[in-house]
Amino acid sequence: MRRFALPIAVAALSLATVMPGVAANVPDYIAAAVADKDRPKDDTDRDALRKPAEIAALTEVKPGARVVDVGPGRTGYYTRIFSRVVGAGGKVYMFNPTWVAEKFPQVKDAPANFLKTGYANVEGVIQPMAEIKFDAPVDLVFISQLYHDQVWQKIDVAKMNKAIFDALKPGGVYFVIDHTGASKTPEEIDKTHRIDPALVKEQILAAGFVLEAESDLLRNPDDPKTANVFDASIRGKTDQFVYKFGKPAK
Repeated sequence: MRRFALPIAVAALSLATVMPGVAANVPDYIAAAVADKDRPKDDTDRDALRKPAEIAALTEVKPGARVVDVGPGRTGYYTRIFSRVVGAGGKVYMFNPTWVAEKFPQVKDAPANFLKTGYANVEGVIQPMAEIKFDAPVDLVFISQLYHDQVWQKIDVAKMNKAIFDALKPGGVYFVIDHTGASKTPEEIDKTHRIDPALVKEQILAAGFVLEAESDLLRNPDDPKTANVFDASIRGKTDQFVYKFGKPAK
């Protein structure tokens, strides 16, 4: 995947945050994937808040790429979009950690349903989160609103991040979105389902990644960042941080 120097990337992100709708710097193939008529209404109704076109553009995902969508559950909001972006020459791994599949068995049937509805490049994967691996290096590992869960589930996140580092191609991207809060311990995170962005950054950098960019696309200054993310007062409108890490190219 193409790399920008950090100052250029940050400038681009600043522009993206002020552009309404599908920003001008979103490639046509991403705009088309978001506009896909086969996306369910439940997904498209959330687009205004989740800004999937701008987020996908920031990942630099391209046609032909191999993408891992971590924790897509049963519905695969981003799985569908990435599937259309990468096209027939690419692949999207619909990756649910083992602990998710144990708690929510219905996720096991999701990949088959995607294949039936025309997403032929989607492959379901269930593995222990700390042992994530694939048959060939991947271009993008994307984890949205689930990194914090690995901490309160007491997954070995150092081992997990190293496994993700090893799974990526040199120059590949590890993209993380999560709910902002001050929580650092498993107990605190379990109460709020939020996590301290500084902790996430520290843990991922320790695995050998470099922070290439961060974005305020999903920031909400009106969120006090203390309520549980499922609380009706803030659900769907939380302040979220966006980090783009890169595996150094050899």
